[in-house]
Amino acid sequence: MSVLSPNLTVRRLNTDDFEHIISLINELTAGEPLTNDEAKRAHFARLLEHDGTSVFGVELYDQIVSCATLHILPNMTYGGRPYCLVENVVTLQAYRGKGYGRMVMHAVRDAAWEADAYKIMLLTGQTRGAKGFYESLGYKADQKHGMVLRQIPSTV
Repeated sequence: MSVLSPNLTVRRLNTDDFEHIISLINELTAGEPLTNDEAKRAHFARLLEHDGTSVFGVELYDQIVSCATLHILPNMTYGGRPYCLVENVVTLQAYRGKGYGRMVMHAVRDAAWEADAYKIMLLTGQTRGAKGFYESLGYKADQKHGMVLRQIPSTV
């Protein structure tokens, strides 16, 4: 946890932060809105319990205004050092451009390096305009090609 002022903290989130995550994820996705129900709360708890997974958030005046999920994954190359995958990076619209996304990404980076990861990977949408943000943090798009294979959502 990093306390930057009495009203600003960067920390790992926990299940008590679920209601804040709803707002953030709903700003991130265009799909079915996330609702505050027990099934979704249990899903968030399972995410947080997953070995190697953390969700970091920037808390401003008791509100989580930015978050990112970090997955630290075991690896066979680079001497067995892990690599990391970052997902679900989002800052509430009203708080964008104020440095909170940068703060949460620095927390993710610090946790990855603390775990001795040799790299951090992420994908960003081509239409969201976030590529420049990640490049300003040192991420490069010229080393690998990001590819995605999606499964058609189940009807269950």
